[in-house]
Amino acid sequence: MGSLGWAVVLSLLSVAAYAAAAVAQERLAGRGHRGWSRWAAALLLTGTGAGLHVLALNFGTVAVVQSLGTLTLLFALPIEVVRYRTPISAASWRDAVATVAGLALILSLSVEPDTPALLTGPVTRRLGLITAGAVFLCSLGAWRAGPRVRAVLLAAGAGTAFGMSSVLSKAVLTSFTTGGPGAVSMSAATLVAAFAVCGYLLGQLSYRGAGLAAPLATVSVTNPLVAGVAGVVLFDEGVRFGAAGITVVAVAALVMAWGVVGLARRSAASSTTEALAR
Repeated sequence: MGSLGWAVVLSLLSVAAYAAAAVAQERLAGRGHRGWSRWAAALLLTGTGAGLHVLALNFGTVAVVQSLGTLTLLFALPIEVVRYRTPISAASWRDAVATVAGLALILSLSVEPDTPALLTGPVTRRLGLITAGAVFLCSLGAWRAGPRVRAVLLAAGAGTAFGMSSVLSKAVLTSFTTGGPGAVSMSAATLVAAFAVCGYLLGQLSYRGAGLAAPLATVSVTNPLVAGVAGVVLFDEGVRFGAAGITVVAVAALVMAWGVVGLARRSAASSTTEALAR
């Protein structure tokens, strides 16, 4: 199996772990974030997903691995179906097909850059400051917002932190594989850990009072968007067929985002209906 194959397999395993973690986090939030065993389960699943995600980055581009991350909601959907005992509607299947179709187009057109994905110290520090500022603004905006807006803003902050953590992870892995442990930037490694923890905590807070769908959809769109743009700008990750390929990828990304948001909306509606029925 080639590098792309390993990247896809590891990413899918990571997505499955993240989906289970999202459901665990939503249930934890529904219980007022109480219970050490629930915290441990959510952390274990998140850590497993993060580890597999980092391994996947070693085999594929940031764009490929992060695009596969949008399938988290798709994996969470059947978990929610089992939990609430509600069937998957035809509209949900349509949104799922749109998500997978958009993702398949992006994967088929992605091209690995010729040069290693390395970042200099000043660039790493600037990225850290910009990302920290964006996450702070999202958190500040959520301070006095209503439950739904608060959840979306916190999830956007989490997605931004996770996305940049993936970008920096790719740079750290490349430094390690090309130059050994001594070539790894400690500032980059520290930022990876800091943004990962920040993303987890903001993600956990985003589920409180908002259910599973809206926060998870926001993270699923924001995370690959931030990482994908950074991968193109910083690592020269590109697509086949020049301008035509870029246009197709942009359309595919919109289709994928439409599918993810649609899945989120229907998941939220089914969860609300079930809650009212009880």
